[in-house]
Amino acid sequence: MTNNAVTRRTFLASTAAIAAAGKLRPARAIAQTGQRNAPIAISSANGLRTVEKAASLMTDGADTLDAVIAGVNIVEADPSDHSVGLGGLPNEDGIVELDSSVMHGPTHNCGAVAAIRNIVHPSRVAKLVLERTDHAMIVGQGALRFAKAHGFKEQDLLTDDARKIWLRWKESHSDRDDWLPPLEATDDRKQSRAAGAIDFTYGTIHCSALNAAGDLSAVTTTSGLSYKIPGRVGDSPIVGAGMYVDNEVGAAGSTGRGEAVIKNCGAFAVIELMRQGASPAQACMAVIKRIADHTKDPRLLDDQGRPKFDVKMYALAKDGRFAAASIWSNGKLAVSSNGTARLEDAAYLHKRPE
Repeated sequence: MTNNAVTRRTFLASTAAIAAAGKLRPARAIAQTGQRNAPIAISSANGLRTVEKAASLMTDGADTLDAVIAGVNIVEADPSDHSVGLGGLPNEDGIVELDSSVMHGPTHNCGAVAAIRNIVHPSRVAKLVLERTDHAMIVGQGALRFAKAHGFKEQDLLTDDARKIWLRWKESHSDRDDWLPPLEATDDRKQSRAAGAIDFTYGTIHCSALNAAGDLSAVTTTSGLSYKIPGRVGDSPIVGAGMYVDNEVGAAGSTGRGEAVIKNCGAFAVIELMRQGASPAQACMAVIKRIADHTKDPRLLDDQGRPKFDVKMYALAKDGRFAAASIWSNGKLAVSSNGTARLEDAAYLHKRPE
């Protein structure tokens, strides 16, 4: 399946036409007429190995939730990916805090952890919240104690590379403090500050999966906004924002600016649009447009009134259709279907300047 980029005008026209014609069908009816070609796994662009692993496990009979968690565990343990787990970029104090949520379609059960420290695989802890508690989310020190009670070992998550990136931010984010970058040959510290400045980054991995029986599950896991205020929680551990599953409809998730997704209940909104009959592509684009339209703060908008940040929404329908959409062009999603793992283009609202 190819997800071609669509313009905002084209999307709005097609959506309006569908609504006007009253042709939105219940998701159950769509599922009966679709072709699954399962197992299928979709993920964010950093998840090629993730979807391969998830699809392989489902082929061997693994539960969809076990499959998606095993898939993202690869990225959580990869120190070269600074958006997730080990090697994730830290908060403003130089401490890595992780968030994750999981949801199991067949049981409609979920679990999440937020602001957990020193545990490489927050997605596994989120699964234990689902399985071993009557809660949906545990945060902070409570989440760490819960993980340790179940045998998880603490580990320093701040790698040397991530620490250097954090120090570079610390040294360059202000010219009115006592943090200085290393002396350059010119000893021009102001120039060094400007040259060393880096932006905040939003990094995450999401994975949704569908097996041959038509069951779905999803997980989202992240180290969150780089250099965040300690204790900040984004959308990733919030069921209905960074991830949501309805086994009769589909699974959805997000990456990007978590605050924007939270304010629009992103993943839940995608599923509800699909329940009304929208395709995964239509649903993702509708939510992306909603996020853009609801962004009012001038500091978050460019001179044309468009969001300066990006958000990507991902969706996998029960009938096997999938799609992703982003605010800005050049977005990708990782897909494994029909035994092949690959990257595909995401639809977008605005084209990035050349």
